[in-house]
Amino acid sequence: MKRNKEILVATSNIGKVKEFNKLFDGHQLFCLKDLDIEDAIENGSSFLENALIKAKHGAAKSGKYTIADDSGLVVPGLNCEPGIYSARYAGNHASDKDNRDKIIDKLNELKLEELDAYYVCVLVGIKSHDDPMPIIAQGEIHGKVSISSSGEGGFGYDKIFYPENYDCSMASIEASIKNKISHRAIASEKLLALYKKSY
Repeated sequence: MKRNKEILVATSNIGKVKEFNKLFDGHQLFCLKDLDIEDAIENGSSFLENALIKAKHGAAKSGKYTIADDSGLVVPGLNCEPGIYSARYAGNHASDKDNRDKIIDKLNELKLEELDAYYVCVLVGIKSHDDPMPIIAQGEIHGKVSISSSGEGGFGYDKIFYPENYDCSMASIEASIKNKISHRAIASEKLLALYKKSY
């Protein structure tokens, strides 16, 4: 992204901003709070629609190259919940713990200790709010959600998500490793590659 050193990450989620800062090394990143921009209203019906809504909103308000992601946890055995409602699964003002507890409660109701699950991230990059050719990338990491909560790092559902080929939760994985294997890291790598081809 040599032509656009300043990038707006269209989020107020500090956890996401920290991850993107490491992934987009060498660029000056801003979040919505830095520029006093309010959050977009996410009323799309898919991860892609919500990512585009956030990206267009941020680009229109800031005039900067904008990236936005919509990401979440998908548990096929729970009717693909929480999906696009991951951040507000237990209510509009729910904490990460509230959301995790709702998953745990559902597993307990089913008398299950774990279920297959995956994190998904859809990432969009646009030059302007009316960019006709947005860059779109998707990343996934598969594993299981568990009634066992562990780890001190990460955010969201990381404490109860156990990635494939790891014997610990996402919240227990060292940040430098997580930033290579996470759904957001995979999507970011794809987006950077697409950007370099496009510009």
